[in-house]
Amino acid sequence: MMVDLRAYVFLDSLQPQFASYQATISRGYLPKVGQASLFVEVDPGMTINQLLDVALKATDVTAGMQIVERHYGMLEVHSESQADVRQAGQAILDFLGQEEKERHKPRIVANQVVRHLEDSQTMLINRFRFGNMILAGQTLFVLEVVPAAYAALAANEAEKAADINILDVRAVGSFGRVYIGGEERDVVVAHEAATQAINAVTGKVIKK
Repeated sequence: MMVDLRAYVFLDSLQPQFASYQATISRGYLPKVGQASLFVEVDPGMTINQLLDVALKATDVTAGMQIVERHYGMLEVHSESQADVRQAGQAILDFLGQEEKERHKPRIVANQVVRHLEDSQTMLINRFRFGNMILAGQTLFVLEVVPAAYAALAANEAEKAADINILDVRAVGSFGRVYIGGEERDVVVAHEAATQAINAVTGKVIKK
């Protein structure tokens, strides 16, 4: 059976908030700030079990996530060594008989900046988030991307670029979503960084 490499995302350095967010939701070994990380998403989802096994046996990386949902599977591994993470990724590609360029090119589905939120809306947002909180009067940035795993790239690059709060990151499922809050000037910078990072990813263009 041909495996569809939906996402292949290498992060060179996990940022403080995103690393902490991953540690909050991860059921595996927790990542730390500054570590390199790899997210892989495939279809069919059950293949992810084999791919994580290949990655862990190939080099010294730590498993953070292994998720099989309705359609797709996603894994995350991390290490202090960028070289080890890249080697784990190459082992996965070799197992699949594919190259990085065969991943899907991500597509931004929704891209919203909502300024000066009312307190009742911030309350609703804060109830579902696993990251930081957003306060009344702050600005909200929401990005929806497909495939979902690219949400991790968007969140990490947004944090590199600006002093923002990561509220929530959904990197599993049919769509990935990133929720970011903060002062308007900072959120605007984060918005630009996240969208540029997604648009810069190369790969196969998948028709809608």
